[in-house]
Amino acid sequence: MATGEWNPDDIRRLVSRLTLEQKVAQISGLSAADLFTAQSEGSGPAVDARRILDVRPHGVGHLSLAWFLGHDADSMRGLLAQIQYVVREVSPFGIGALVHNEGINGFLHASGSQFPTAWAQAATWDPALVRRAAAVTSAHMLDAGIQLMFAPVMDINRDPRWGRVHETYGEDPELAAQMSVAFVRGAQHEPGVLATGKHFLGYGASEGALNQAVTQLGRRALTDEYAEPFRRAIAEAGLSSVMNSYNEIDGVPVAANRWLLTEFLRETLGFDGLVVSDYDSVTMLRTHHRTARTEGEAAVQALSAGLDVELPGNSHFASLTDEVAAGRLDEKVIDLAVTRVLTTKARVGLIPDFGPRPAPAVRPDRAEAAEVRRAMAARSTVLLQNDGILPLTPGERRIVVVGPAADELRIHFGAYTSVAGAEMPLGMMTVMEGKVPGIDPATFNFTDIFTTRIPGIDPTFEGVTRDLHPEAPTVLDAVRELDAKIEYVSLGRFEADGSLDAGIVRAAVADADLVLAVLGERTGWVGNNTAGENQTTASPSLPGDQEDLLEYLAATGKPLVTVVVSGRPLLLEHAARASNAVLLAPLLGEEAGTAIAHTLFGLINPSGKLPSTFPRHLGQIPLYHGHHHGSGYEHPTGTRHGYGDLDTQGPLYAFGHGLSYTTFEVTLDERDHGDDGDDRPAVELADGVIRARLTVTNTGAVDGETVVQLYARDEFASVVRPVRQLIAFTRVGVAAGETRSVVLEAPIERLHYTLTDGRRGIEPGDVTVLAGLAADALPCAATVTVG
Repeated sequence: MATGEWNPDDIRRLVSRLTLEQKVAQISGLSAADLFTAQSEGSGPAVDARRILDVRPHGVGHLSLAWFLGHDADSMRGLLAQIQYVVREVSPFGIGALVHNEGINGFLHASGSQFPTAWAQAATWDPALVRRAAAVTSAHMLDAGIQLMFAPVMDINRDPRWGRVHETYGEDPELAAQMSVAFVRGAQHEPGVLATGKHFLGYGASEGALNQAVTQLGRRALTDEYAEPFRRAIAEAGLSSVMNSYNEIDGVPVAANRWLLTEFLRETLGFDGLVVSDYDSVTMLRTHHRTARTEGEAAVQALSAGLDVELPGNSHFASLTDEVAAGRLDEKVIDLAVTRVLTTKARVGLIPDFGPRPAPAVRPDRAEAAEVRRAMAARSTVLLQNDGILPLTPGERRIVVVGPAADELRIHFGAYTSVAGAEMPLGMMTVMEGKVPGIDPATFNFTDIFTTRIPGIDPTFEGVTRDLHPEAPTVLDAVRELDAKIEYVSLGRFEADGSLDAGIVRAAVADADLVLAVLGERTGWVGNNTAGENQTTASPSLPGDQEDLLEYLAATGKPLVTVVVSGRPLLLEHAARASNAVLLAPLLGEEAGTAIAHTLFGLINPSGKLPSTFPRHLGQIPLYHGHHHGSGYEHPTGTRHGYGDLDTQGPLYAFGHGLSYTTFEVTLDERDHGDDGDDRPAVELADGVIRARLTVTNTGAVDGETVVQLYARDEFASVVRPVRQLIAFTRVGVAAGETRSVVLEAPIERLHYTLTDGRRGIEPGDVTVLAGLAADALPCAATVTVG
């Protein structure tokens, strides 16, 4: 074998030369925290890499929690190099460890470029920006010596009570699929870094929106809708790694579900890469799902199902050697997982003389990162409603700013960001030092940190955020840069203390010509959040006394503009009634203040579109545009059963909705399109492709961008179909008064589903094709016939 060349037989021969203990080491993780020795002042934990010789004498397969290493790029890179040196020393044949890091909204580290959260990225409806952001994050990974990017999150979510909505691309399979494909292509554009799609499967549809709870979905919903982003990323972008989800489906935890991880993922979807466990999901087979009595039994269940790697450590896979010795597991099952691990390592240059040389150092392009995140922030603010009060003119009115989100920077960051990463050790330290009332550090469970309230820590977290992003303005800072006369009154709290009343509010805004209320909720890992991992709310509403603040402001009769900072749909009917305009800022990170201010004052013409439906009432949840015939809120064939206590059955703001400071008209382009002079319909099905020719006219007075959306409805089928499916979209800029032609195309496979005989396809019949600017604004319709 020539240096750098290898084939599957070479990997299998390498596996055969490993001892059983060495094989188990290759499919197990090692937490970076196991190497910590002490906290170095201002530089993160000190590391003793030589500890690996004692804790992993047979080698290291994977290194977990790398984002806690170092305080800047150089120190992180240096510590990882030290660790890899010892790993290669102890591992057979000098095999290195696969190091992973999170990357859904940028490189998870203090040194990493950050981007608006995934839900905000979806609101841009611009896959090209997502690809560029993922490429920047990939460069950070290469620079640090990290090979696996734990992103993107491909979960479909239709229940805003779930705290992790902001990590997803929203409710729609097509939107999520296009964003996921773009992300994977960007992440894997250079050799040396591989993307990991998560969480497989149905994690975002947990019962009651409770994190890690059962998913009550039929197989068609799972395979035709929730698996679509994975199907497409595997087929169109070569997705290399998949992470299981925490949930159970039909009584079987995903971590031990052979039908999902092997039969469906590998045999049906054609995935040939690595399946890694979400942290502690193997442990949860024993402690949470209770399908296993012992560590060894849990390990056998997971490995036999097709889960190749236990993370973050080896608390259960370490028992595999005993399971083989006892005859409860065939060593060939371990060999298969090890083969997949070593194949992945060969691809990224971690096995000497196999695969490519380690990728050369690539420094992240900070200018590109800044350009991308500014563009994302500008294109993801969503103007939910506006009676004409926006845009504002500097100096024209006396503006008073209120609301707890006005002068806070922290609120614009979600989980899996540099801010959340910095907060985690601070929160843990506060707990372990006994500073949280009612918490005994001696019995505290690490995983409880996500739901532990930590009174008084918010100013500390705000300080950390400002230290990490010293140039980032708050909304208040940014609007004052445009209008220096703006006044601020601290009204409203994320946690009500009973101090707010109508009289205080009335007096505070008495001299205002207009009130700007900046409201929202905190999202993250640790602290006093109402959204984030392990954060589920029974009612996704504005927390604290913000609803009261809106009521008191409305009672003053002052013109009111409301900005809502949130990474998920909230119940905003009260805000909608009280406000002249409502602007959504979906966790835009460090660019939030500037993007919001520039949008309010017309320097940015808003063009974001909702990636999720906003319900009117809690009782409507789950509410989403692509519901089946006979269910949900919209029925092309006539009225169905609805909620008797609601005057309007539909959403407050529909999927795909988003206003502009101009207006657009979308029409079918009925002009002659045939090269031979024959008329061709504006909408046609030809050669397996649905093609719609449209015109988009800017009927307003200012230039603007919008997103043209194409939907389809299969009118009759032997399986109940959705009332509409998004099948294509494009972002288009049109100057004031001008018209542009747009052609949207989608292969007929976008409408395929599981037929009654188990095959995927579509039956002959009529398909209605719809086009417009939102799921509830589709003025163009035509029919094509599937033969």
